[in-house]
Amino acid sequence: MLRCIAIDDEPIALDIIQAHARKVPFLDLKRTFVNAIEALGYLKTEKIDLIFLDINMPDLTGIDFAEVVNSSPDKPLIIFTTAYPEYALQGFELSALDYLLKPIGFGRFMQACNKAYERKQVASGKADGTERSPYVFVKDGYDWVRVNLDELQYVESEGNYLTFQEVNKKTLTRMTIGEAVELLPPTGFMRVHKSYIVALDRIEKIERHQLTIGKVQVPLSGSYRDELLERVK
Repeated sequence: MLRCIAIDDEPIALDIIQAHARKVPFLDLKRTFVNAIEALGYLKTEKIDLIFLDINMPDLTGIDFAEVVNSSPDKPLIIFTTAYPEYALQGFELSALDYLLKPIGFGRFMQACNKAYERKQVASGKADGTERSPYVFVKDGYDWVRVNLDELQYVESEGNYLTFQEVNKKTLTRMTIGEAVELLPPTGFMRVHKSYIVALDRIEKIERHQLTIGKVQVPLSGSYRDELLERVK
């Protein structure tokens, strides 16, 4: 579960984040703040994993707030929210996890939350030396479907859509292969072709130009072959 807060001087913007957060099963929205200075005080006593942070605020801007938070030893992840795309570069220079442009749709919100969940799982796995098998949610039609990463075999691109192929089911979603690369944990998955990402522990055979995963032959591009061989050694 991700413990999070949202900070924005516009109550309507906070209402949208609250509505979105209620639909995400691994988010626990603890508080919302219209005053960034008050939020700083809250963080001194409460452990938070993720902050949805507006940039253009009076008294203390989101950029200034992030600089203060980033100086703490146990800093939370930050997802900036703003109506002004020109602030994006500043946000990423402060190591923000993501950047949501208002008005924030649920699909884009969910994508950023998946990224935050994965980042936390990877960090937790490194901290205690154990392997984690998290999940992500992807949109299938009007529904959001859970994809279990320990069951995921490969991802295949088909035009503007991706198929997430698990052992016993597959999920079709509108997403680019590049977005899937960012969504999946780099420790367990790798892009091996312009149209394929594979789970490394599902590979049964590596040939010159293809891989075998179960009964499926997945094409292997030459540009990825050396890296793949290095990673599976």
